[in-house]
Amino acid sequence: MYAVISREKIQLPPGTVVRMPGSWQDYCALRDSRGDGSIPRIKYRDGEILLMSPMPRHGREAHLLAGIVEILLDSENRNYEAFTPITIDSPESRGIEPDYCFYIDNWQAAVGKDRIDWQTDPPPDLVIEIDVTTYTAAEDYLPYRVPEVWLFKKNRLSIHQLENDRYVLQETSQFFPNFDLKAIASECLKVAAERGTGVALRELRSNF
Repeated sequence: MYAVISREKIQLPPGTVVRMPGSWQDYCALRDSRGDGSIPRIKYRDGEILLMSPMPRHGREAHLLAGIVEILLDSENRNYEAFTPITIDSPESRGIEPDYCFYIDNWQAAVGKDRIDWQTDPPPDLVIEIDVTTYTAAEDYLPYRVPEVWLFKKNRLSIHQLENDRYVLQETSQFFPNFDLKAIASECLKVAAERGTGVALRELRSNF
């Protein structure tokens, strides 16, 4: 369903997704109208603007998955850089805002940077997306050549790895081949629902 929204002030109820035709200039105006805020999330592709106002569940699950990534990286003494919120764009073409992104193999390319030049710098190694409202698909990241995309939908984690020009579902992550990420995420989610996200992440960290 399409709608027209004023560029001056964007206010959407939590969980709302709005689609509207628009140009790259329209997208930039809407994005900039948020100032330093990050809500609503805004995506641009193929002459269409999508806006999504996340629910609290969205942020909680994104924080949980990002926490799992950080714990696993720390357990192996690996360096990384992480960003949220962040806008990835290809001028005049596409724009997207992942929930979390990590530089792992290419962490040195992002160290100390206030801005990433998406035309010359490498893309994030890993992107995390929480899909509560069918707003996101792994294929949205094809133009940016992100090596791995995690989608979390209906309490299930799916791992998508870039192979040539498409994303292929995998059982394990190329960055964490020795871990059963789906089981870890499921257990952490269960603990978080019963006793809180902090408890879930502390208990996971205590296992390493």
